[in-house]
Amino acid sequence: MNSSAKIVITGAAGLVGQNLVPRLKARGYGNITCIDKNPTNTAKLRELHPDVIAIEADLAVPGEWSEALAGCDVLVCNHAQIGALTYAPFRANNIDATEHLLTAAKLHALPYIVHLSSSVINSQARDFYTESKRAQEQLVVDSAIPCCILRPTLMFGWFDRKHLGWLARFMQRLPVFPIPGNGRYLRQPLYVGDLCNIVISAIERPRPGETYNISGQQKIDYIDLMREVRDATGARTMFMKIPYGFFRLLLDTYALVDRNPPFTSKQLEALVTPDIFEVIDWPGIFGVSSTPLSEALKETFQHPVYSNVVLEF
Repeated sequence: MNSSAKIVITGAAGLVGQNLVPRLKARGYGNITCIDKNPTNTAKLRELHPDVIAIEADLAVPGEWSEALAGCDVLVCNHAQIGALTYAPFRANNIDATEHLLTAAKLHALPYIVHLSSSVINSQARDFYTESKRAQEQLVVDSAIPCCILRPTLMFGWFDRKHLGWLARFMQRLPVFPIPGNGRYLRQPLYVGDLCNIVISAIERPRPGETYNISGQQKIDYIDLMREVRDATGARTMFMKIPYGFFRLLLDTYALVDRNPPFTSKQLEALVTPDIFEVIDWPGIFGVSSTPLSEALKETFQHPVYSNVVLEF
């Protein structure tokens, strides 16, 4: 792929997009267009990268944003609703937005898509996120536009506002950190920096018609992962195990006063669902290195600039 190629990224002001842009720039790409509906996070993207085009737009609503796809060489389909208390935001941001995006992509005869799906496609969980992400992936496949589909597991890294990033900030503020149940829930966290390198590889060596499950190479129990986060951040909090039912009650109670809570009871259910995701040799397939978990956590929480940037929910 020529470094002058036009790359359009949707959901660009979130976790993956904010990590992908600097890595694309480091590879020499300069024709980058970013689309995101969150005004605060889009403004932060513009501040950090004034040399890219950043468009604030809601893909769930047809509009002038579709003209940004004109002349696009690669579309990184990255927008997603991750958490909410009702189905409507998932429908709007995972399904409706994707339908409108694909309509615009066909209008402008886009040649190739790298679609960021999710490991939950293969999960036993049944929730709004899982079902809407399945529908979103199917829309991309059915579009008949050549695409490479990547299904990452739970990610962490710079700009992580919902998962480990939020937990780390919570951990640093309070002397006691709650652990649901016994904390022995197997996780396969994926460093978003590694995923971004995989995305770049899929851009530079197109893989149309191929789907890859991208899991963290290291399996770790949730409570041990929290210990690693505590070490990386220097937090001094103590862990307290709380019965699952009571923990869920606390989340449901908090949801009564916060319409967009960072962690919901549905996400708690997903946390304790006993999923083990396929681990493929993505370092060999894509020619990228897998960053060891402890090193990735240090890069996440100790970067002199990016570790201090907190995005809006």
